[in-house]
Amino acid sequence: MKKILKVLGYIILGIIGFCVLYIVAEYCLSRLSASSKEASKDQTIQVFVKSNGVHTDIVLPVIVKEMDWSNVFPYANTVGKKAGYQYMGIGWGDKGFYLDTPEWKDLKASTAFVAAFGLGQSAIHVTYYNSIRENELCFGYKINAEQYRALVKYIYDSLDLHEGKPILVETDAQYDDADAFYEAKGAYSMFYSCNTWTNNALKKADMPAGVWATLDKGILSHYRK
Repeated sequence: MKKILKVLGYIILGIIGFCVLYIVAEYCLSRLSASSKEASKDQTIQVFVKSNGVHTDIVLPVIVKEMDWSNVFPYANTVGKKAGYQYMGIGWGDKGFYLDTPEWKDLKASTAFVAAFGLGQSAIHVTYYNSIRENELCFGYKINAEQYRALVKYIYDSLDLHEGKPILVETDAQYDDADAFYEAKGAYSMFYSCNTWTNNALKKADMPAGVWATLDKGILSHYRK
């Protein structure tokens, strides 16, 4: 019995130690800048980094010279089917979380387990906006055409495509009448979260970002003045 308790004690200490190390590593690395480059010139395209308090999206203008996103993610795929939105938020995450957990009270242990250990599928969530207002959870940043193209490539590389087009997830789990889900590549885990995806997108586009981030706070810290 003593041996069993001793083993259990080591296991508990190991779990606690891992959690502490994870939290410290995430905090430090997410706030350590991944870019040493100076701001590029000709930054005329307004984008945003937006959080809901947990999950981050990259918000882009629907139409710019380089891209018309309404041809990629059609308005017709939303419940409202309304056209003419000015901005579009794009986020990546665990498909089970997206579709089965509209609110934290709906979270199931099985969904959390599958997501934490990278056992599930992923999805891209697209949300259209008429306008974007900056606040403590939403920060604007201007980029140039080259940076914008880097974001476009990163998003495309994250999508599962059929004949070159995103695959719509047929579901009634939309959050409102102006969003839709699409099949994506990769798997969510405790080491690669929705915020890791966003942080990597920012790094690809030479925007402010951390070395590694799984929480929104570290990402937003690079935009708070």
